[in-house]
Amino acid sequence: MSALEGVVIADFGRVLAAPYATMVLADLGAEVVKVEHPRGDETRAWGPPHAHGHSTYFLSVNRNKESRTLDLATPGGLAAARELVLGADVLVENFRPGTMRRFGLDHESLRTVHRGLVYCSVTGFGAGAALPGYDLLVQAVGGLMSVTGPAPGEPTKVGVALVDVLTGLHAAVGILAALRHRDRTGEGQLVEVDLLSVLLSAMVNQSAGYALAGVVPGIMGNRHPSIAPYEVFPTADRPMVLAVGNDRQFTRLCRALGLPPDDRFATNASRVAHVAALAELIGARLRTRTAAEWFALLTPLGVPCGPVNDVAGAFELAESLGLRPIAEVGGMRLVANPIRLSATPVTYRTPPPDLA
Repeated sequence: MSALEGVVIADFGRVLAAPYATMVLADLGAEVVKVEHPRGDETRAWGPPHAHGHSTYFLSVNRNKESRTLDLATPGGLAAARELVLGADVLVENFRPGTMRRFGLDHESLRTVHRGLVYCSVTGFGAGAALPGYDLLVQAVGGLMSVTGPAPGEPTKVGVALVDVLTGLHAAVGILAALRHRDRTGEGQLVEVDLLSVLLSAMVNQSAGYALAGVVPGIMGNRHPSIAPYEVFPTADRPMVLAVGNDRQFTRLCRALGLPPDDRFATNASRVAHVAALAELIGARLRTRTAAEWFALLTPLGVPCGPVNDVAGAFELAESLGLRPIAEVGGMRLVANPIRLSATPVTYRTPPPDLA
């Protein structure tokens, strides 16, 4: 039996954040009905690349779901949607604020007729801001790009829609908490998450530095503001990273590299203060061997390091470690759910659906 078996989710989510949340819950056993306009979810057209006649973007977040096309602007479509919601445990939506209210499918309207409904609303900037919640936009105005990039004056987005994914995960956690509350009380509730708030929370130490100490961080390339050496270094063939988190690891690194003791680098704080000089010394040593050679030498010593892989190399590494990163679902090779449960493991029941 799956952990969420018997839970029915009416999924009005589109694009990424909400569909990611509902796929996670579907993998855990929930029955998810994906409500789509007859035109289909926008991501069905977001390609290349394509596989199995679909965009891989759509396929990445919609397995284990049933598709149901409904035009909410028609009486028949709206009636069918309402019937679906009244039989569901959870409703998830990420329309612009006010859209569901126009259809009478907002939380306030539904809670009077379905007291046990868990209603999850995902927005870009909160229920009171009718701003478009695109991941790139939130990365920009939310500060993430201001700390990401090769150098000051060159703000750079993260290579995936990370804020959407993090928001989807937060939505899933909120839904699970609300379901637990409903199990005890019989009462549903409204779960709200927005991309901007999630990003500010997810920037953890950078956000805390501002909130607690008034420090506004800037772009540092691949360096860490509080740890050294913690960055990308050149080798004889390709880049690699060192992620040295304490003095013991640093001592082992110095011995392996043949670096003599230096008071400038005696503590982490002093290493951060002299990070440029430290990076120059380490880089000169690392250029003498390949990334694979350094990885083989330093890893057994307990020095965190590794080559900068492309995505293919990352999958190869995961497979070599026995992590099984690929799941075969209906003849498709999809990225596996990373959650491992000993008693109620995730299941892969159906591939992403065709437009019904």
